[in-house]
Amino acid sequence: MTIRRMKTYTGGQGYVYQYYFVGKRTAMSNPSEAASTEYVFDVTSDRKTTFAVSVFLTEDATNQWAASHSRTLTEAEQYGAVKMRLFQAFDEIENMIADGRQLVVNPQTLEQLLSTLGVD
Repeated sequence: MTIRRMKTYTGGQGYVYQYYFVGKRTAMSNPSEAASTEYVFDVTSDRKTTFAVSVFLTEDATNQWAASHSRTLTEAEQYGAVKMRLFQAFDEIENMIADGRQLVVNPQTLEQLLSTLGVD
């Protein structure tokens, strides 16, 4: 049995979210996009209903970042960007269960998120 560490984040919409990282896998964010890595989080805002949120980090985003910065991102940097995208959704999306179940990190978003973290 896997024991997961529940974390808490207070979003900009006033909700207090509890979440934990479930895992990651190779996926397609949608049929029209290139391959991605899907990071899955279980989330609750009421401690009753838990739902999955998938954050898709596109290969295009990581490849473009690597080309413009002359190095590849580490696993920790990729996870950091994904987690920041999750937090951004917590801050901006009022109804996560209806509107925030699938989030995408594209090249522009990745650059923004990593600059917030101070990754160069």
